[in-house]
Amino acid sequence: MKEQFYITTPLYYVNAEPHIGHAYTTILADVLSRYQKLFGKQVHFLTGLDEHGQKVATAAAKSGVSPIEHCDAMELKFRKVWDELNIQYDDFIRTTEPRHKAVVTEILTKLYKQGDIVKREYEGWYSVHEERFFMEKDLVDGKDPINGRPVERLTEANYFFLMSKYQGWLIDYYDKHPDAVLPDFRLNEVKGFLRKPLDDLCISRPISRLSWGIPIPWDPEYVTYVWFDALTNYYSATVSPPAGKQVKWPAQYHIIAKDILTTHAVYWPIMLHAAGLDPADHILAHGYWLAKDNLKMSKSMGNVVAPLDLAKVYGTDPFRYVMMREMVMGQDASFSEELFVQRYNSDLANDLGNLFSRLAKVWNNAGYSPAMPSDTATLDIPDELIVRRKGLAELVKNEVEEFRLHTLIEEIMQFVRGLNKLIDTLQPWARIKTDPEAIKPQLVWMLDSISEIAYWLTPIMPTKMASLIGSIHDTSGAISPQVGPALFPRIKAAPIEQSTETPVAVAEPVRTEPETPRKPEITIDDFGKVELRVAKVINARKVKGSDKLLAVEVDLGYEHRQVVAGIAQRYTPEDIIGRNVIVVANLKPAKLRGEVSEGMILAVGDKEVIGLAGVEGKVPLGTVVR
Repeated sequence: MKEQFYITTPLYYVNAEPHIGHAYTTILADVLSRYQKLFGKQVHFLTGLDEHGQKVATAAAKSGVSPIEHCDAMELKFRKVWDELNIQYDDFIRTTEPRHKAVVTEILTKLYKQGDIVKREYEGWYSVHEERFFMEKDLVDGKDPINGRPVERLTEANYFFLMSKYQGWLIDYYDKHPDAVLPDFRLNEVKGFLRKPLDDLCISRPISRLSWGIPIPWDPEYVTYVWFDALTNYYSATVSPPAGKQVKWPAQYHIIAKDILTTHAVYWPIMLHAAGLDPADHILAHGYWLAKDNLKMSKSMGNVVAPLDLAKVYGTDPFRYVMMREMVMGQDASFSEELFVQRYNSDLANDLGNLFSRLAKVWNNAGYSPAMPSDTATLDIPDELIVRRKGLAELVKNEVEEFRLHTLIEEIMQFVRGLNKLIDTLQPWARIKTDPEAIKPQLVWMLDSISEIAYWLTPIMPTKMASLIGSIHDTSGAISPQVGPALFPRIKAAPIEQSTETPVAVAEPVRTEPETPRKPEITIDDFGKVELRVAKVINARKVKGSDKLLAVEVDLGYEHRQVVAGIAQRYTPEDIIGRNVIVVANLKPAKLRGEVSEGMILAVGDKEVIGLAGVEGKVPLGTVVR
């Protein structure tokens, strides 16, 4: 039987649509899974959704649907994005599934019977947004330390898991397993956390305050809180995997972002140990994606990148490539469309795309048929390139096992650049005119090198690399012009909503321009009639009978007014409440579906809305936009 490689992403919470952080974690898990398949392992890749909690119930109520209807809709959105990003997961688990609820109930009952769960009265500062209590010392300026939201003083009875009882065991475990948390500086963070006394863990919520959750099996007046619900998914998925799938606990890798390190590296292993189960072999914690101003991307700041926006414009494979190339494991990384285009043009268009385009043109012009050279020693190929090619397989395995995907990609690109230099030296376009057979072995070797490069890049760019390999090994001997010259056409940064994919069928990569129909020109006087002001969304709801319209209440600083906006297919009401937007403040009032609209919210997109126009920094409400 093949060696198992069981890898998981976190369960993504269904209070927001997939963003670049979700995309990176899931693409990373997918890439690692695909590499492990190449290495001959039996791979099982789990992802899914965390669907219980107060925020889900609140979001559902605002939308006028039941919590499960809200979760069902969000499942479709996540699955659609993962399909578009070519994510090949083996299992997609939801915490509302019976198979998951059964395991949570079983583990809770076991721990309760052995005395590891007790009922206590607790008084503390509660954050509705975070759905958790904070101690006085943890508050920042009297607010919750995570998002700066208001807290309220609550006293209530709840069930607590005696986590402090197992603190010594966990410290000893990490001393004996120094690679249990990766990178090593993340393990140091966990050990620092464990130097302080560990509090017991509140694992319930009274149904008087929260009813949307898995009932506590011995007390129907309570539901299970997130720790014993969402975290248990990694194990419950192994108890009842999909038909035809086989997977055994423990997992080899949990892939997470650094903000949930404590829950996965402290709470989760202790929960497992108390239940008589082994911890996962490794927890791999990556950093944040930062906007170009080096601020963390967050929904509340309005600087989140929707992954499909870029993937639709520039292609899924280039998006996956840049994600893997730009982040050093464990460190934060900056992201902007300009950076994306620069990396795309530098690596994919100028290097790999240009290399294949040049070789394809020469090969097709010469009319060669396939034939492999028998002995590379007779070829006019620099030793450095021959050594690089012979070492590719070992290089890939070493770098993947150490999670240095950015280094792996750069090493492969160094090989590509070396092949481009070789073409410049050999000048095959000139030599095929005088002695085509003499240069053919070198071209075959280079094309086969590209094929091997593509093979090892397939986990990162599955579609593009499969097409490239298929073109090189076409039994007709010709290289498809659709695959070769147009593999990675050069692009320029453009507003996402205006960009289009333009097929190119010329020998050299070209610069493509988006074609956008232009409206009639206006004068500065015409534009001066439009009054644009900064406003804040303070409430929003769906317009009855429409799947496109939201009735949005905005604060302009000097007054509140309602604006009807056609953004409901892109944003839910909870997505935009609290956001700053730009409003056309002097638009003549109108009625839409019976709702009065006193203005217009500026959005971006062509045939569909993909974003909202906004302003940088803190700007007073009502400020004129010039």
